[in-house]
Amino acid sequence: MNSEVSTSHYIQHHLEHLTYRWPGVTTETSFWTFNLDTLFFSAFLGILFCSLFYFAAKRVTSGVPGKLQNFVEMLMEFVDTQVKDTFHGRNALIAPLALTIFTWVFLMNFMDLLPVDLLPKIASMLGIEHLRVVPTADPNLTFSLSLTVFFLIIFYSIKIKGVGGFIKEITCTPFGIWLLPVNFILKVVEEIAKPLSLALRLFGNMYAGELIFILIALLPWWAQWPLGGVWAIFHILIITLQAFIFMMLTIVYLSLAHESH
Repeated sequence: MNSEVSTSHYIQHHLEHLTYRWPGVTTETSFWTFNLDTLFFSAFLGILFCSLFYFAAKRVTSGVPGKLQNFVEMLMEFVDTQVKDTFHGRNALIAPLALTIFTWVFLMNFMDLLPVDLLPKIASMLGIEHLRVVPTADPNLTFSLSLTVFFLIIFYSIKIKGVGGFIKEITCTPFGIWLLPVNFILKVVEEIAKPLSLALRLFGNMYAGELIFILIALLPWWAQWPLGGVWAIFHILIITLQAFIFMMLTIVYLSLAHESH
């Protein structure tokens, strides 16, 4: 019984966020409760990404490039190729947006490869009781990212097609004006499914990966290393794939928003 309680407490401890509640708020599920660890690590990794690319741009040379310049150029060419193959409109924002999404999401996912107890242990020494280091395992962050993409989809749909064209699209497609209620319901479901699928796919995969690492950490030391190593190697594919999927779906959705016909 003590072993079960200890195991349950260990898992629960690693799945709790460092939170801040607005003064006067008493419930944990309130809108005014902030997951400080998610905010900190996502902001830190975003600043790290921007600083790294800024440093590479300042040191760019037409001669023999360094390793950092080579890496950045390869990443930019990879993203640019995906945008050219998928996005059929004209918009200078799409390529930088896709590069930001892929790199930032990958870095946040990569935090899952750090030893489970490393940063929480350091935090406990500093008096911080709870700390989750994988921002994308928090649905608040994945929904924030997906809602930002959703608002861009609506914005460009209206900008490219006009208010009248946008209203016509959501009321007359695909069955014509005579089935307006059916068209409207189908279009609303289709649009809502976009941010939901983006957010839940990323969150579900990263939450599951985090939980498996926690369960592996509960095993005897002689089982942790081989199982942890195998899962870490496999998880590298998952974190890269999830960043790629989020980027590609964003490009596809924005490409559809730019189609005026």
